Amino acid sequence: MGWRSGQSYSEDLRGRVLGAVDGGMAVRQAAATFQVSIAYIYKALIRRRLTGDAGISPNRGRPPRKLSPEHELVLATHIRSRPGITLAQAQSWLLAEHGIDLSTGAMWNAAKRLGLSFKKSPARVRAGPARRRRKAQTVESSAAVHRS
Repeated sequence: MGWRSGQSYSEDLRGRVLGAVDGGMAVRQAAATFQVSIAYIYKALIRRRLTGDAGISPNRGRPPRKLSPEHELVLATHIRSRPGITLAQAQSWLLAEHGIDLSTGAMWNAAKRLGLSFKKSPARVRAGPARRRRKAQTVESSAAVHRS
């Protein structure tokens, strides 16, 4: 299995690349030898100079979710028991009851994961296509006749 885009280089490869550059190898030659980009080597050198460490950044990836699986189940139960609840009401309930402040986007994502909807009246009848409307009344059958 080879390296994939978005995946960090191993600590071993990082050490060998920076060791070669520190030993006097040119950056372009080191990039070709170790099959890494020139930009990667320069970024690793800059990071090592600024922080003292050229290892994998601990800040990679997405932040963890604010809602635990248990909180998601409680939220789903709350929303299902109140069919007319709005997104803002669910957010304020979650903050008041559990102390979790979710953004609107995070709340929508949680609802989507749980298969929930905030649609107000699912039983409402949709308007049909135009071709299914009633036929227009003729002039003779209408109550008022327009005179010129």
